[in-house]
Order: sequence, then C-alpha cells, then structure tokens
Amino acid sequence: VQLQASGGGLVQAGGSLRLSCAASKRTFGNNGLGWFRQAPGKEREFVAATSWSGGTTYYADSVKGRFTISRDNARNTVYLQMNSLKPEDTAVYYCAGAAVSFATAASARYPYWGQGTLVTVSS
Repeated sequence: VQLQASGGGLVQAGGSLRLSCAASKRTFGNNGLGWFRQAPGKEREFVAATSWSGGTTYYADSVKGRFTISRDNARNTVYLQMNSLKPEDTAVYYCAGAAVSFATAASARYPYWGQGTLVTVSS
C-alpha cells in the first residue's frame, strides 16, 4: 500500500493550495482517509478526515471553515483544499489511510502513511 502526496509549496498568507494524495490500491474505497501535519519543533497533529464514502468529514478546529477534504474513489485520490492560509499553517502535510471506514482524528487508527509534502505560508 502506497500513498503519494503532492501539491505543497510556498504561498503568501491569505492564499490557497490544494494538496492531492494518490493511493495505490482500490481498497481505499472502503477506508477512511485523513490529513495530518507536523510543524517544525512540534508534534504531528490531525487536520482533516473523511469517511470511506466521503459523506462524513471531520476537521480540526484550527482549520474548520478554511480547509476542505474530499475524495475521488474512482481515482483513488484524496484532496485537501486549503484557503485563507496563515503562517501557522506552515508544516509538512501527510496523507494517511485508516484501518476503519469512518472519519477519525485518531492517528493510531491510520496504519498507512504517505511521505509528506511541505507547505510554507509567508507573512
């Protein structure tokens, strides 16, 4: 099982980016998917999650209203649309595949992780 994240980069505060994460196996159509991030010197934290169908989503309070997670099961891809970016959003963003079908913020439920993509927001 492989996850390949892309779409990171440098953006000014207030700007937008869309991250993508392609999965290698069709079984991800039955699994929850999520995004996490880790800022320099900080622990990894939950950002957003979606259920297997995409019908249920869950967000960290810090990104609610600004970020949107979505998935395309036909393309085995999950997206994170990030708007109104702030300098505190600067981090390496990781996509992850859950062992459960529902949306969850618990990192322990995610056995599959991508390599991460760096997002830098300048002030």
